[in-house]
Amino acid sequence: MNDRSILDRRTLLKSGVCGGLLAVLPAPLLTRRVFAVADSEIVVVSDGNLVLPFSYSFPMNTAEELAPLVGEGGRMPTQFEPACNVTLYRSGDRLVLFDVGSGAHFMPTAGKLLESLDAAGIEPADITDVVFTHGHPDHLWGLIDDFDEEVFTEASYHMNRVEWDYWTDPDTVDSIGEERKTFAVGAASRLGRIEEKVKLFEGAGEVVAGIEAVPTHGHTPGHTSFVIHQGSDATMVTGDAVTHAEISFRHPEWISGADQDPDTAIETRKMLLDRLAADDMRIIGFHLPKPGEGRVETGGGAYRFVAD
Repeated sequence: MNDRSILDRRTLLKSGVCGGLLAVLPAPLLTRRVFAVADSEIVVVSDGNLVLPFSYSFPMNTAEELAPLVGEGGRMPTQFEPACNVTLYRSGDRLVLFDVGSGAHFMPTAGKLLESLDAAGIEPADITDVVFTHGHPDHLWGLIDDFDEEVFTEASYHMNRVEWDYWTDPDTVDSIGEERKTFAVGAASRLGRIEEKVKLFEGAGEVVAGIEAVPTHGHTPGHTSFVIHQGSDATMVTGDAVTHAEISFRHPEWISGADQDPDTAIETRKMLLDRLAADDMRIIGFHLPKPGEGRVETGGGAYRFVAD
C-alpha cells in the first residue's frame, strides 16, 4: 500500500463518493459493515488478536471438559487466540470509537487499529468520541502511539465512573495481584493524559446521542456494554462481558481467568445472554470470532452464538 493509494481512499471517503466507511476498505483490515441506515452506520475493524494460554483463560476447567468445545481431532489446543474487534459508529458528523485497542506495548499480534483506520481513510483526529467498555490493556493502551503521544487528540472520552476511579486509584497496583500490576500502572499513566477531556457517567443511560450504557460489571469493576440505537434497530457492543463463542455462551457459569470478580461476571453473563436472546438483539463482541457480530439463540438448555 503506497501513500498515493491511501490519499485516494481518504479523498474518496471524505467526498462521500464511496458512500461510507466500508466502501474503500481492503480485507483483512476491515472486518465488515454491520448495519447502515440513513446517515449512520456501524463498522467493525481489527486490532489484530491476542495469544493466551487456555490455562489462563479457563483455569478451573480440565482439558476433558474443554476439549469437546474447543478441541480439534480430540486434541486440546494450548493457546486461545481471540480476535480484537473494534467497533466504529458514524452518525451525522459524529464518529464514535468503542475502545482504542492495545497500542504498541502490549502484545505483538495486536495493536493494529491505527493501520486499520489508515486503510479506511480515517485519521485519528477524525474520531469525535471514544467510549470505553473497560480499562484492560487491549482496550485502553492504544490511547498513546509509539512515541507516547496521545492518538485521538480531537476526541471526547467517555468512561464509567467506577471504572475510572478503580484504574486511577493509587492503591489498585497493590490490590490487583502481581500478574496484573502492569495493567494498573499502564492504565493509570494513560488515563492521566485525558483527565481534562474525559466525561464520566454512572450506571445506565445515554452517554452519546443514540448510545446507551448497560452496566455489565464483573470482568472489571465498572465494565460497561453499550447499545447503539438506529431507529428501530439496536446493536449491543458487549466488550468482554462474553469472550468465547463456545464456552462463554454454552457455559456462562464457568470462571474466566480474565475476570477480576468471577462471581459477579458469571451473574452478568447470565443476565446479558437472557436479554440478548429475548430481544433478538445483534451483538458485537470484542473477542468473539472475527468480526465478532452475531446473535444469541437458545436451545437444548443452553445459549449459543450464531454469527450473522
